[in-house]
Amino acid sequence: ACLDRTVKIWSLGSSTPNFTLEAHETKGVNHVDYYPQSDKPYLLTTSDDRTVKIWDYTTKALIATLEGHTSNVSFACYHPELPVIISGSEDGTIKIWHANTYRLEQSLSYGLERAWCVSYQRGKQGIAMGFDDGAVVVKMGREEPAVSMDGSGKIIYARHSEIQTSIIKTADKSIKDGQPISLPSKDLGSTEIYPQTLLHSPNGRFVAVCGDGEYIIYTALALRNQAFGSALDFAWASKENDKDYAIRESQYSVKIYRNFKPKAGDGSVNVGFTAEGLSGGALLGVKGQGGIGFFDWESGQLVRRIEVEPRNVYWSESGELVCLACEDTFYVLRYSREQYVAALQAGTVEEDGVEEAFEVVCDINESVRTGQWIGDCFVYTNAPNRLNYLVGDQTYTISHFDQPYYVLGYLTRDQRIYVCDKDLTVTSFALSVSVIEYQTLVLRGDMDAAQGMLDDIPPEQKGKIARFLEGQGYKDLALQVATDPEHRFELALGLGELQIALALARDADVEHKWKIVGDAALAAWDLALAEECFTHSHDLGSLLLLYSSASDATGLRSLADQAKVAGQWNVAFTCLWLVRDIPGCLDVLVRTNRTAEAVLFAQTYAPSRCQGLVEVWKAGLEKEGKGKVARSLGTPGVDGEMFPEWEEYLRLEKEVEGRKDGGGGGGDGAADLIDVGTMEDGKGEDGVLDGEVKKGDQAAEGVSAKDGVKADKGEDGAEEDGEDGDAEAEAEAAPQAKTEV
Repeated sequence: ACLDRTVKIWSLGSSTPNFTLEAHETKGVNHVDYYPQSDKPYLLTTSDDRTVKIWDYTTKALIATLEGHTSNVSFACYHPELPVIISGSEDGTIKIWHANTYRLEQSLSYGLERAWCVSYQRGKQGIAMGFDDGAVVVKMGREEPAVSMDGSGKIIYARHSEIQTSIIKTADKSIKDGQPISLPSKDLGSTEIYPQTLLHSPNGRFVAVCGDGEYIIYTALALRNQAFGSALDFAWASKENDKDYAIRESQYSVKIYRNFKPKAGDGSVNVGFTAEGLSGGALLGVKGQGGIGFFDWESGQLVRRIEVEPRNVYWSESGELVCLACEDTFYVLRYSREQYVAALQAGTVEEDGVEEAFEVVCDINESVRTGQWIGDCFVYTNAPNRLNYLVGDQTYTISHFDQPYYVLGYLTRDQRIYVCDKDLTVTSFALSVSVIEYQTLVLRGDMDAAQGMLDDIPPEQKGKIARFLEGQGYKDLALQVATDPEHRFELALGLGELQIALALARDADVEHKWKIVGDAALAAWDLALAEECFTHSHDLGSLLLLYSSASDATGLRSLADQAKVAGQWNVAFTCLWLVRDIPGCLDVLVRTNRTAEAVLFAQTYAPSRCQGLVEVWKAGLEKEGKGKVARSLGTPGVDGEMFPEWEEYLRLEKEVEGRKDGGGGGGDGAADLIDVGTMEDGKGEDGVLDGEVKKGDQAAEGVSAKDGVKADKGEDGAEEDGEDGDAEAEAEAAPQAKTEV
C-alpha cells in the first residue's frame, strides 16, 4: 500500500510485482489486509479518502466500498474468527462491519483521540487498537463453539462457514477420564450464513444453523436444506413434539412451526411482552421484561410466567424437570402438566398462568455454563471450570478443568459424559446411569429399591456410592458398600465398629491408625484392645496411663525399658517411680545429665548413694569451669558438720532394706505402687471394698508397731521410711490382686 494510491502484489523472491491495483482515486492507501479464510480471494484497503474498499485480487474487481468515517481511515482488518471487519479512523471511532453483507453493525468511540493501528491473534477473540492517548483491547463474540451432538454420538460443528462432522464410536474401556479423544473429521459442506449456534432436533434427523439474523434447517446426514428464514432466535420442541420448532422474528413476533410450516394460521404466539430470546423443550420459553414465559406448544397459551431472567433453560427428557440457569444461580423446578390442564379445564388460568404448574425443587448458587439432563440428574459445567452433577438438591464434582469446557451430551451405551473446549477438543468422563438411579432412589427414601440395585453398580463406582451414602447419613450402609480401606476405616470408627477398624489397622500396620483405634478402644473401655493398639503404635504416654491406672507393675517395668530405648526419659522415670525402683530412677537422672536432681533424689530416698553422686556432680562442675560452685558443695559422709543426722539416715535406709530382704515380700516392687489396688468382689455397705484392703490396713498398723517407726520421727525422710515399711507389710499380709478397671 502506498500514498501513490496503488497497491502492489509481490511474490517473495521476485523484484517485479505480480500486478498493481489502482485502489483509491484521490488519496493514498494507508492499510491493506487479506481475507483470512480460503473461500474468498479478497483483500481490503483503507485510504485518506475516508473509505474502506474490498477487492477481489484475482479479477481486480471492486466488491464493496464501506463509507461512514469522517476522517482519514488509518486501518481496517478482518476478524480472524468472526465475520466482521474492524476499521479505525482519525475521527476517533472504531466501526464494526459485517464481512458478508458489508452492513455497519456498530460504531464505537473510546475518547482516546485518533485511532492509528490494530492487531489480533489468530484463533483468539481479542482485538487490540492503538490511539493517540492509549490502547484498547476488546473481546468480540463468544468463546462457546457452535457444536451439537445427537444421541448416537454424531457431532456436527462449524469452523467459520464450513460445517464438519465427527462420530464418537463405542468408547474404548482403556480411555481414562479427561483424556482427549482423537476424532476424524469429515466436511459436510458450507453454509450461507455464519453459524453462531448449531442445534440438533430432538430426534437427531435435522440440525438448525442460526446466525446473521437467519436460520437454515439441514438434514443431519447430508446437510440438505429443508427450511430457512429470518430469525433472531431458534428453538426446537421436545421429543413428544419433535417436528415443532419456534423462531423469534423480532421483539414482537414469535412463531411456532410444525413440519416446516406455520402452525394454526401464521403460527404466531401472543406473547404479551417484549420477546428477547427463546428456549426450547417441553414448553416454549420466551424471555423478556425481567422474566420468562412458558407457552404450550399445542395451543400457544401461556402456562406460567416466572420472574427470573435465565440465560439458558434445560428440560429433562421426561419434561418433568427444568433448570433455569441465571447469571449466578440456577433453579430446578418440577412441572406438572396435570395441574395446568386441570386449571385450564376449570377456567382458573390467571394472567401470569397457573401457579401450581411449577414447584421449586432447589436453587443452587452456581453459574451454569452448559448442561444436560440424564434422567433426573442434571450434569453441568460452571464458571469455576468444574464438571458437576446434581441429584435432588445435592451437587457432586466429577472433575476440575483449567479452562472452560462445554457439555456435548451423554451416551448411555458408553456410560460417559462428553465435553469439549472452545477448540473442539473432546474429552469424556465416566458417569454410570445405575449410580444416578441409585442416588435418586436414596434421595426419595426408597431404600428397599436402592438396596436391590447395588448389584448393578460397577465395582469402581462403589466408592462414590459410599461417599454419597455417608453424606446422606447412612453410614452403616456406606460401610457395607465402601471398598476403599481408608474410607472403611473412617466409617468403622465413626460407627464404633472397633473390630472392623482393628482388622483394617492390622492390614495397614501404620502407627497413626493403631493410635486412632487405641483411642477409640479406650473411650469404649476396651482396655485389652487399647493396650494392643498403643503397643503397636508405640504410644508410650497412653500405655503409661493404662498401666498406672490398672496398677500393672509388670507393664510399667516393661514400659520403662521401652521408654529408655525410645529416649522418652520422662516416661521411663515415671514408670520406675511408680514401682518404687529407686536405683532405676537415679540411673535415669544420671544418664540424662541431671546429676543435681539425682543428688537431691538420693538424699531423700537412697542416702547411701548420695556421696558418690555428689562427687560426680562436683567433677562435672569443675569441667564446666564452675570450680567455686563445686567447692561450696558439701559431701554427705565427709562434711559431717553439714549433715549432723546423716548416720541416722543411713541406719534407717539399712533398716528398711533389711525388712525387704528378711521376708517383707514385695521384692518385685508390685506392692510399692502408688494407689495399689487389692480388690475383691465384695463391697461393704459404705461402698468401700472389703477383704484385702482391710487386711492390708491391719497389717500396716502391725508393722509400724513392731518396728517402732513413727511417722513424725524426723523431717529428713523418716516419715517416708515408715510409709515404705507399711507398704511392704501390707503387700506381705495381703497379696496384690489383679485389678480390673
